[in-house]
Amino acid sequence: MLIRLLVILQCLILSACAHNSTDDAILTDTPQVNLSVGALQYQQYLPQLEGKRVGLVVNQTSQVNGTHIVDLLRDKGVNVTKIFAPEHGFRGDHDAGAHVKSTVDAKTGIDVVSIYGSNKKPDTAVLSELDVIIFDIQDVGVRFYTYISSMHYMMEAAAENNIDFIVLDRPNPNIAYVDGPVLDLKFQSFVGMHEIPVLHGMTVGELAKMIKGEGWINKASSLNLTVVPVAHYRRDMTYSLPVQPSPNLPNDQAIALYPSLCFFEATPISIGRGTDFPFQVIGYSPVALGEFSFTPRAIEGASMNPKLKGIEAQGLDLRDSTINGLNLSLFITAYKTLTQNEQIFFERAGFMDKLAGTDKLRLAIEAGQTELQIKQSWQQDLARFKQQRAAYLLYQ
Repeated sequence: MLIRLLVILQCLILSACAHNSTDDAILTDTPQVNLSVGALQYQQYLPQLEGKRVGLVVNQTSQVNGTHIVDLLRDKGVNVTKIFAPEHGFRGDHDAGAHVKSTVDAKTGIDVVSIYGSNKKPDTAVLSELDVIIFDIQDVGVRFYTYISSMHYMMEAAAENNIDFIVLDRPNPNIAYVDGPVLDLKFQSFVGMHEIPVLHGMTVGELAKMIKGEGWINKASSLNLTVVPVAHYRRDMTYSLPVQPSPNLPNDQAIALYPSLCFFEATPISIGRGTDFPFQVIGYSPVALGEFSFTPRAIEGASMNPKLKGIEAQGLDLRDSTINGLNLSLFITAYKTLTQNEQIFFERAGFMDKLAGTDKLRLAIEAGQTELQIKQSWQQDLARFKQQRAAYLLYQ
C-alpha cells in the first residue's frame, strides 16, 4: 500500500496541479523591465511627507534599485523618526516566530520598534511622535503570511490616532491564484485576520483598500489612506522577487510552493526548514514519504531548532516540480501514509485550523474526501469573495 501511495504521489508532482482556482488572467512571461514599484512613484507621495514626522513599516525587501527606502527617503530630506519591524525583523534575519526586539538601527540611529509578538500595535506614546506611516514590504499573496496582519494593526493604529497611512505597493508573485477556504472569524488569529481565502490574488495595496472599505479595522472610515500603485503592472505578469521576503522563502520555487506546504507546519512532517532548500521538500521519519533524503540542521537566522533536527528524513524533492497555487494532493497523500502507519498526522490540530481559517478542511481530510470534493466545497465562497473584492482592484 505504501509503495502504491508513493507512486501516485510522484505522478501528482509531475502533473500541472489540476483543480487550482485561478483568476481570469493567464500568466505570461511578460518582461518586468517596465515595472516601477510604488516606492519609485515619488511624485505621488513625497509631497505628503514635507514637514511631517514619518514612520516606516519596512524590512529587507523595502528596496528601490538596490537602495533601502530608509536611506532613500532620508537622502530626500524626509524626517524618518521611527522604523517598525514585523515578523523576521527589520533586516529579515529572524526565524519564523522568533522574538523581534525593539532596538536602534546602527546605521541611522533611528528607533526600531517591534510590531511582532506581544506588541503588534505601537502604544500611544510612540504614535504621538508621528504624522504619517508608510508601509512598504514585499508580500507573497498568502493569508497566513503575517506581513498583512502587521499592516492591519498599523492601519488601525493610524486610524485611531489620526495618522495618515501610505501603502507603497509591490507585485504579488501569487496574484494569479484565488483559492482555499475563506476565513471563518471563529478561527481568526495573527496567521489569519481577514475574511479572505488562503490565496487572495491581491497586492498589499489592494488589500489595504479592502480592509478600509469593508470596515475590518476600528475607525476605518476615518483613516486617510493613500495607495501608490505599481506602474505598468498587470495581473497576468509573472514576478520574480529581487530580495527574498523571509529567511525560509529563498527563491521563486519556495514562494510558489509555500501556499501548499505551509499546512505541513501543523504536522510532524518537515518542509525543509534547517536545509538549503526550505519549502521545497517534504520528508518524515520513521515513515518514508519518498526516496529523497535530507537531514535538517540548525541554521542561524533561519531555523535554529527545525523539525526533525539531526534526523534523516525521507520524502520528496520538489525543487523541479510544477506545483503552484494551492495543491492539496501532497497533503492528503501524506495524511493517508502516516495514518495507515499508525502515526499522528494532525499533531497541532488547532494550529492547522488557524492556518486554514476553518476546521472544515481538516475534518474533510479526516473524513476521506478527495481534493476535488474539498475544493468544490469552497467555490461559492470564492465567487462571493471575488465579487466583494472587485471594487478594490488596481490592476487589470
